Amino acid sequence: METKTLQTDKRIHSIDALRGFAVMGIVLLHNIEHFNYYSFPETAPAWLAQLDRHLWDMLFFLFSGKAYAIFALLFGFTFYLQSHNSEKRGTDFRNRYMWRLILLLGFGFINASFFPGEILVLYALIGFVLVPVRHSGNRTVAWIALILMLQPVEWGKAIYSLLHPEANLQQMVYSLADVYPQLNGHSFWEMVKANFVTGQLASLNWAWCYGRVFQTASLFMIGMLLGRNGLFSPTGKDHDRVIRFWLRVGLYALPTTVFLYYLKEFIYSLIENPFLESTMQTVWNSWYNLSFMLVIVSSFLLLYWTNEGKLQRLLAPYGKMSLTDYISQSIIGSFIYYGYGLEMHRYCGTTLSLLIGIALFLLQLAFAHWWFRHFKRGPLETIWHRLTWIGAKKA
Repeated sequence: METKTLQTDKRIHSIDALRGFAVMGIVLLHNIEHFNYYSFPETAPAWLAQLDRHLWDMLFFLFSGKAYAIFALLFGFTFYLQSHNSEKRGTDFRNRYMWRLILLLGFGFINASFFPGEILVLYALIGFVLVPVRHSGNRTVAWIALILMLQPVEWGKAIYSLLHPEANLQQMVYSLADVYPQLNGHSFWEMVKANFVTGQLASLNWAWCYGRVFQTASLFMIGMLLGRNGLFSPTGKDHDRVIRFWLRVGLYALPTTVFLYYLKEFIYSLIENPFLESTMQTVWNSWYNLSFMLVIVSSFLLLYWTNEGKLQRLLAPYGKMSLTDYISQSIIGSFIYYGYGLEMHRYCGTTLSLLIGIALFLLQLAFAHWWFRHFKRGPLETIWHRLTWIGAKKA
């Protein structure tokens, strides 16, 4: 199995900037959603209500399902880098990686206490799929990733619904609405308990029912494959090969995205069975988000490499402390919008919430730039790194 060594400084900055872009999108979406507490002011001027609708549609069009997909893709790439570097030192990263996932699960539990929709727990659990395939051939991993991306469980549901047209199975056992009384209440501890248990169960239930589990596992593997083949590093003799690859990705993904976008509503309109329609929406949306995500990634990287990241480089420090960004925005956001804090869900529609999200992003970005003038890793990244390599001679 051939791999490419990826150690260039430019590669690190471009990937950090891309990760920062994804986290930025997540922060903005979470703010307009009020961190999964869908409570908004009942009245607003007509012009503001119209602006709210347009901004909501635009942000979901740009980031919903795409920002998380970028995050998952780069998770797999990071696994490749860490595993590859460990092997070059003559050590097997497997056990350290699994311990690292357990630590990530702990961070996820902290985040889940404030935000009933977080992804770290899901990533920590699904991340174990990379262990058995880490030494498999590229073709084998590619086939597994393809099968996972095809959403095999959803096709099983589709076949079941065709054989039993009257079926309309209840898939969501837990709902985020179950924690709304606690999110609206004034007790911090009641909010934490509801988020940690019911909120997290609802989040995992949603991820299973709507294809996020299989899509995430597939993207982890795709990110690992891209790392193996040096496709995030246009340096030296690989420069033209990498540029051509991402040009082809963008050229293929763009018309595919347009095709999937306009065809999906037509397909949904042909289906009368609600269970079958829900299943097809899960399949079609996962493919659409994948295609759109590839358009974003190819455009971002090509622009970065041709422009030497003159503008996008500003996002690199933000991406380097993505764990800190992600958890801190949940803590701050819950205080801003939930009942135990400022209760801004009562007053902020999409426009005002977006402005708060932009302010929060800029605050985190400024903090990241300041932090990396003094330290090597972000605050939570430092803790994660040290605990990962606890007991090792070298970290």
